Amino acid sequence: MSSDVHTKHRSDVHPDFFAAEAAGLRWLAAAGAPVVEVVDVAADRIELRRLRETAPTRGAAERFGAALSAMHDAGADHFGSPPEGFTGQTFIGSREQDSIPTDSWGEFYAHTRVLAFVDPAVAAGNLTRSDEAVVREACERIASGDLDPEPGGPDENPARLHGDLWTGNVLWTPDGVVMIDPAAHGGHRETDLAMLALFGCPLLDEIVEGYQSRRPLASGWEQRIPLHQLHPLAVHAAGHGPGYGRRLGTAARATLAL
Repeated sequence: MSSDVHTKHRSDVHPDFFAAEAAGLRWLAAAGAPVVEVVDVAADRIELRRLRETAPTRGAAERFGAALSAMHDAGADHFGSPPEGFTGQTFIGSREQDSIPTDSWGEFYAHTRVLAFVDPAVAAGNLTRSDEAVVREACERIASGDLDPEPGGPDENPARLHGDLWTGNVLWTPDGVVMIDPAAHGGHRETDLAMLALFGCPLLDEIVEGYQSRRPLASGWEQRIPLHQLHPLAVHAAGHGPGYGRRLGTAARATLAL
């Protein structure tokens, strides 16, 4: 096998697992996004172009921010749309999550990105009843459309999202940032940025500066970060301990305060 290729192999996964990853990478690449190249894909493996990592730089961060903005602006048909042409099961990490095209961002986000993980988080013992109640209250408000992008505003149309843009999926290479492991779908562009903030991406201020140099974010975006962190926190609360359940409750309370 070529040393230029990195192979991820698993025989214990859903038959759509690697196909979903490949579809997401190709959909983002079609928008000119800096993502790892898919060499080949099969039910039990995906072959990707091998990357060489290097230290983060300000210039790379600013260029990545601008590229991320352009990727978002490439858009999607609906909120919740899966990668174009892909009709199989979609995932975040190794956990299944549905991608159901919806006209309302709030309805899509509340039901398929947050509430879908609440019952598993409770069953795992990672989300207390009091925090569960406040998360459900926040989702009720979100689903009502009260926090949807403003009609006619800059974020009204669905953005083309990476969908799992934590710092571990942002690789710094000699050619700039390259993204890996997407959970790509149509959503709100602030969601990718909020996930970058959740686990401390290097040079985040410079990434945001590059992003805003191309197209500024809507007023109040920083106050909405907890709203857009509900999804990854819910996913982690479903399988990674009660600390994430507590953080999910905190983010839900901040969402209700918007």
